[in-house]
Amino acid sequence: MSQSLALCLFDGRFSATRSPIVMTWTAMVFGLIVAAVGGCSADPTKGYSFESSFDRSVTAVHVPMFQNDTFAKGVEFEVTDAVVKEIQRTTPWRVTSEGAADAVLEGRVTRATLRRLSQQRDSGVVQEQAVNVTVDFTLRDVRTGKTIVGRRNVQTTDVFVPVQPVGERLEVGENAVVQRLAKDLVNELRSNW
Repeated sequence: MSQSLALCLFDGRFSATRSPIVMTWTAMVFGLIVAAVGGCSADPTKGYSFESSFDRSVTAVHVPMFQNDTFAKGVEFEVTDAVVKEIQRTTPWRVTSEGAADAVLEGRVTRATLRRLSQQRDSGVVQEQAVNVTVDFTLRDVRTGKTIVGRRNVQTTDVFVPVQPVGERLEVGENAVVQRLAKDLVNELRSNW
C-alpha cells in the first residue's frame, strides 16, 4: 500500500489507477473544500461565517471598574483589567472613555471563593484547591439605553496546586481564574447567533 502511494506521488503523475487510496483522499479533500465554501455565509446568523459575530453598530466600549460585593480584596481591579485586555485582543471594539463610547460594559463580582479539592491522607495538607469567581454584567448601548447583552451568575473556576513539589501560590490560581473569566465574559458579548 505504501509503495503504490509512494510511486504515485514520486513518479510525477497523480494517477488514481495506481492507488485507490489517493483517489479516495482526493475526493474527500475536494468534498471538504466544496462544503466549506458552500457553507459559509456573510451573515453569522445564517450559517458559518468568517465575519465578526460582535455587534457591528458598536465601535467603542467604556469599561468602568467592576463593583466588588465580596471580601476578596482587589479582585475587581484584576477582573476589570483582564476584561479590558480581552476586549482589545479579541473584539473589533476599542476601549475608550465614557463620553466617546457607543456602549458601556458594567459588571459586579458577586462571589469569590476558595475550595479544597483534595488533601493528603496522612497529614491533611491541601493538595489541590479551586478558585471560583462569579460575576454579573451588562453591556448597554449608551445611544439608545437598551441592553445589548446582560448575564447573571457567570461563574468560572480554575485549579492550582499549593503542595510541594509544585508549590503554586494562591496568586497563580487567582490569575488563572481571572483570565478564564475574562475570556468567558467577552465570548458572552457576541451577538445572538
